[in-house]
Amino acid sequence: MAFITLNIEKLKTNFKYLNRLFQERQIQWAVVTKLLCGNRDYLEELLKFNISQVCDSRVTNLKIVKQINPDVETIYIKPPAKRAVKSIIQYADISMNTGYETIKLLSEEAQKQHKVHKIIIMIELGELREGVMREDLIAFYSSVFNLKNIQVVGIGTNLSCMYGVLPNHDKLIQLSLYKQLIEAKFNTKIAYVSGGSSVTIPLIFQNCLPGGINHFRVGESLFLGTDVYNNSRLKKMETDVFLLFAEIIELIEKPQLPDGEFGLNMEGYSSSFNEDSSGKTSYRAIIDLGLLDVDQKHIMPVDKNCSIVGGSSDMFVIDLFANENNYKVGDLLEFRLDYMGTLRILNSKYIEKRISYTES
Repeated sequence: MAFITLNIEKLKTNFKYLNRLFQERQIQWAVVTKLLCGNRDYLEELLKFNISQVCDSRVTNLKIVKQINPDVETIYIKPPAKRAVKSIIQYADISMNTGYETIKLLSEEAQKQHKVHKIIIMIELGELREGVMREDLIAFYSSVFNLKNIQVVGIGTNLSCMYGVLPNHDKLIQLSLYKQLIEAKFNTKIAYVSGGSSVTIPLIFQNCLPGGINHFRVGESLFLGTDVYNNSRLKKMETDVFLLFAEIIELIEKPQLPDGEFGLNMEGYSSSFNEDSSGKTSYRAIIDLGLLDVDQKHIMPVDKNCSIVGGSSDMFVIDLFANENNYKVGDLLEFRLDYMGTLRILNSKYIEKRISYTES
């Protein structure tokens, strides 16, 4: 059975690095836990790091967080579905919103539950995902400002996730200016300008982060050590917090080119081959992992003498070439994963989740 490991010591290294980075700049940050897909064992280990805020896009995951530690402040990080309003008030201390009618429902439910629900208003800054249009922000804020049991604690934006629109100094300055405009017009205080995420971290090192940005939501860089802005690694951070292991279930020397009449494969693609491989053979391993669990482009063999050459729903085929490391059936092959690979694997009920405590 294939399994994935979460290395607690390496995760702790990344957490301490980011925590120090933000504390030195008086920035509050929340850990985005959606990558963990609600895995209780992983969440319990993470929450031992004395985290003050947790973000997730699934209310069921926030419920687990509250069960583990009721004192952790929870943030629901997508516009709430109307059918989920009751559970959001129950398990999310803060939610990110863009619709008046939804906030009105949150207000009514918060009154029923005798709670004050906090909201962050998301503003559209070019990514064309969630966000109130900039020209409508003041009128929108005015409409929700006096709703009962609702407290507007921040404004925020989301960048990079859908089209890859990168944050820059000018966009984040705009966000900071909206905070000042709201505070002046309504004689109020906005606690959070939530313009930071993993992709924004490099702006800190470039001294390009406006001073008004005081709240970050970070998941990928914490768990994978990635510099999302430059598609590279953040220095001093661990990139192998997660490792994937799959067992070799067949290993045979086979021709490098398939033989027969070709149609479309199970994904609907036609295959092409290098005719220079005609007559040549190599050692091919089949592992107990397939497209049902993860797309092959999101996992990378740690052993550079291996290459993923194809797969089906439940198996990937690995070319071991001359098999210089003398792999045999029953051995484990080790893989690194990118963000989407990790997310897919952790969401697969067929992959065992384990914890590792080894030192870096």
